[in-house]
Amino acid sequence: MSQIIGYIPILTTVFAWIFFLEILKHYKERKTFYLLWWTLGVLTFGLGTLSESLHAIFGWHEVNLKFWYIVGALLGGFPLAQGSVYLLMSKKFGHVTAILIVATILVGSTLVILSPVQIPENFDYRLTGSVFEWQWVRLFSPLINLYAFIFLFGGAIYSAIKYYRQDDKKVYFKGNIWIAIGALLPGIGGSFTRFGYVEVLFITELVGLVCIYIGYRMIKRANIKSQQLATQ
Repeated sequence: MSQIIGYIPILTTVFAWIFFLEILKHYKERKTFYLLWWTLGVLTFGLGTLSESLHAIFGWHEVNLKFWYIVGALLGGFPLAQGSVYLLMSKKFGHVTAILIVATILVGSTLVILSPVQIPENFDYRLTGSVFEWQWVRLFSPLINLYAFIFLFGGAIYSAIKYYRQDDKKVYFKGNIWIAIGALLPGIGGSFTRFGYVEVLFITELVGLVCIYIGYRMIKRANIKSQQLATQ
């Protein structure tokens, strides 16, 4: 069963690519900062699962491990969360936080690349940051992921609460609930990787991305409908 689960990232990568092409088209039409960051978020999500797919097909490799850690553990949900920052907060706040977090990610990524890898005895060759000799480089991940959680999950919950009491905005409430669930699941799966259960992450990534897509589509259709009514 665990071998079958190991190939789930391939399906997630294909779905992420379809999602990316759709949201990229949306960004080209609207040219907004939040859609730019959401587009980057779906892209980096797909790169993370692509790395997992390469691991499933070709096996463990140090270069792929570090690539996986950078796009998955460090970048993670940050671009999607930054899209929510630009949507809900001021542009100035978005610019400042983007610079600070991107700088932190660049420093953390450089240290991950430079860190020696030490393979322990009886290592099962799963994707895990526990093999980094500089274990302190893993301290960057919780800080970045906390920021992402606050603005992606928290932003979705905030929007859902805002629309809950508006009868004509129920679809926005439901869409944001889907996004909140989707944002929460990969974080839960990521916490399991620290205990060696990487397969849990593979499942939560796929389900989480599907949930985010459902929420995105619901809100997008509602916006199109609103625009059509406004022009009538």
